Amino acid sequence: MSTTILAGIVLIGGFFLLMMIKVPVTFSMLISTFLSMLLVPGTNPTTIIRMMFDGVSNFTMLAIPFFIVMGEIMAVGEISDKIVDLANLAVGRFRGGLAYVNCLDSMFFGGISGSAVADVSSLGSVVIPMMEKQGYDREFTVGLTVTTACQGVLIPPSHNMVIYALAAGGGVSIGQLFYAGFAPGIFLGVGFMVMCFILGRPSKYNFPKGEKMFKDEKVRWLGKDESGKFRVGPCLKVVGNAILPMFTLVIIMVGTGVGIFTATESSAIACFYTFILTYFIFRKAKVRDFGKVIKNSLKTLAVVLTLIASAKAFAYMMTMLRIPEGITSALIGVTANPYILLIIINLLLLVLGCFMDMAPLIMIMTPILLPVVESSAFTNALGPMSRIHFGIVLIFNLAIGLCTPPVGSALFVGCAVGKTTLENTSKKMLPLFAVMLFCLLVVTYVPYIFQMSLFGY
Repeated sequence: MSTTILAGIVLIGGFFLLMMIKVPVTFSMLISTFLSMLLVPGTNPTTIIRMMFDGVSNFTMLAIPFFIVMGEIMAVGEISDKIVDLANLAVGRFRGGLAYVNCLDSMFFGGISGSAVADVSSLGSVVIPMMEKQGYDREFTVGLTVTTACQGVLIPPSHNMVIYALAAGGGVSIGQLFYAGFAPGIFLGVGFMVMCFILGRPSKYNFPKGEKMFKDEKVRWLGKDESGKFRVGPCLKVVGNAILPMFTLVIIMVGTGVGIFTATESSAIACFYTFILTYFIFRKAKVRDFGKVIKNSLKTLAVVLTLIASAKAFAYMMTMLRIPEGITSALIGVTANPYILLIIINLLLLVLGCFMDMAPLIMIMTPILLPVVESSAFTNALGPMSRIHFGIVLIFNLAIGLCTPPVGSALFVGCAVGKTTLENTSKKMLPLFAVMLFCLLVVTYVPYIFQMSLFGY
């Protein structure tokens, strides 16, 4: 056995072995990387250290802390309440109205925070008690909240798209990635609504009809009070309160799309706008408590950046051992059919997403799988698959992993917020998983779904 093969076995096998004995992902990658490095003659440890620093010292990476701080500010500013009220106003009056509200508010909130976990923790604490009070099954309610939160990873802004752009190594515009996520995210949200309509029929779960729109018990749907008199004022107030937070998305998308500023600059401006909105316009939090927001943001940021740094070193060692080339040849050797290859890639990502966090998987799998879809055998048979398209497919797969056991972070947070068990909630999520898989296949094989977002970019 050659030294290269042995080092590759130590790198990949050691990583999964350490994961199985519950060593944290960051340390699993670092330990396996340095052990495999010792087996390769002439490898300098300082090179690995330099790669780790290079992985987190990119200017584009500054967008990530700004997005994280923005999400924390929104949490203390009770932005989720305003988003829920807007969704309530739009679809809450129908049978199963709160189920539709759950889908729609995740779509709105995902377009502001870009985080599935933030979506579950913020919106879940508002919507789950509301749905349970109206008679919805608790496990289904939690499951719906968790799965709809995955829209937040697809609908921009999303710091995971920034990570993918860096892992792809060039040729990927973050602005284009942001735009490309719109149509798939909305398509997924509509799919959830259709499933809620099917499940909400009297012959199925028999979802209750919507009753009230606001916390004010005298105001009912469409602004009518108990006497039947139409009141437009409360409706306009709900729209006005929600438009200001939604303008954050406008700052990011219009700014990057028109070319006024970069993704990093737009994230900084959007973060500052959210700060003004929370502390000086809505006044739902006090400026003197801003230190807690920074502290929570630093905790999250430390986890994200150490994962990225470790994954960068791990990916460098894989490249040095020519593992991506070997996997590319092996996958293409299994079948020459590109449609089956895409199914294999999706299955691989779905399985890995059940066991690993999103950020390190993006850093590890991008350099492995991107050469596969860019290989001549693949493109000649199916047509060229752009890096933007592959990025959306990759992120979609890993977003599903956020709500699948045993390591789905969004699922764990949802069960904690809704006070349900992992097993019972997962069973009620099966129809919703079917929706996600169907939408994933459509986005994979029908590029027009994501290209709709890029029209006129």
